[in-house]
Amino acid sequence: MRSLIVYYSLEGNTEYAVNRIKEKTGFDELRLVPKKAYKDKGFSKFVWGGKSALMGEKPKLENYEVDLASYDRIIFGFPVWAATFTPPIRTFICDNMELLKGKKFAAFACQSGNGAEKAFEKLANYIGIDAFETTAIFFDPKMRPDGQKDAEIDDFAEKLLGDK
Repeated sequence: MRSLIVYYSLEGNTEYAVNRIKEKTGFDELRLVPKKAYKDKGFSKFVWGGKSALMGEKPKLENYEVDLASYDRIIFGFPVWAATFTPPIRTFICDNMELLKGKKFAAFACQSGNGAEKAFEKLANYIGIDAFETTAIFFDPKMRPDGQKDAEIDDFAEKLLGDK
């Protein structure tokens, strides 16, 4: 099964997880980059990011090239904002809805607090699926590294390989 990791990372936690998963699986990746960057410092980071997520905004993304038809499964990775998935993921799905039909899906979320389970529900509803093949939640794997967090990412990667 050919898999693509589609992700957005603000502070590097999601990118850290993607790099580790890619190292273990060899899956391709697509990093989503908004044309207008989100604030990544201080209180305004939470205000603007949370507002954007809650309002269901769809920011314009930098151009990317991907042949979605060549993938059987899409793995979404994102930080949790206001108990939902990040707006760049929303844009990607909206822009590619027809090409995503019939694919299998998995997802992982990085968070500092909580809300990932709710974010997975919202993402599944947005895609139009009942459930993901598998999901995982990682707590600040880059900002607060430890061996247990790396092991959890590795376990998720193994699970994805087992679903081939």
